Amino acid sequence: MFEELFYRPFFNTLIFFYQYLSFGDLGVAIILFTIFIRLLLLPVFYKSAKDQTLLQRLAPEIKKIQEAHGKNYEARGRALMNLYKEHRVNPLSGFLMMIFQVAIMIALYRVFLRGFSPETLSSLYDFLPRPANLSHTFLNLVDLNEKNIFLVLATALAQYFQGKLSLTNTPTADSSPGAMIAKQMVYLGPLLTIFIFYLFPAAITLHWLTTTMFSVIQQMIINSRIRANYEQP
Repeated sequence: MFEELFYRPFFNTLIFFYQYLSFGDLGVAIILFTIFIRLLLLPVFYKSAKDQTLLQRLAPEIKKIQEAHGKNYEARGRALMNLYKEHRVNPLSGFLMMIFQVAIMIALYRVFLRGFSPETLSSLYDFLPRPANLSHTFLNLVDLNEKNIFLVLATALAQYFQGKLSLTNTPTADSSPGAMIAKQMVYLGPLLTIFIFYLFPAAITLHWLTTTMFSVIQQMIINSRIRANYEQP
């Protein structure tokens, strides 16, 4: 089921971009493919990122509810649900985004792990012709089958900016446990990125760099809209 739902559609989409839109550059095809996936799933990713930002902003109110109801978990749960409903926040939406991201990464990793042999090209749909020659480079500089430390460092830097943008600037939220964890992840996230993606071929790293840059732009839009809604005089 995973093959038909993720791997095969992703593989075919990537080959389509390579043949018709990337001028024969596999790296460009990966970038176009990643942007296409993010646009396709934009409602899910945008809602998730917005909810996580709002949860940080609502941290003081959440703390007040927890303190007011003490160990009365039923009353606390009702109050929290009313707060989430009032602000249209789903506290579990972050898990949905994570599932999509992991599924995409696994599928894309399989694409490059298996390569583009005659056997793997047999996974192409009937209406999509097979490429005569398939290059494995990006801008004729990066071998996408090999590790690339420069792409890894660029991805870590983008991860840092994404983390900084996702933090709220309200002083009352800074002392909450969630805010403290978010602050730690600003620095821990890039370190994990370096550790993890140094093990992967550059194709995976390029995909993650592109999706992180997309997330940076998305977070800037979210922050602007939240400021407009919550910081009006």
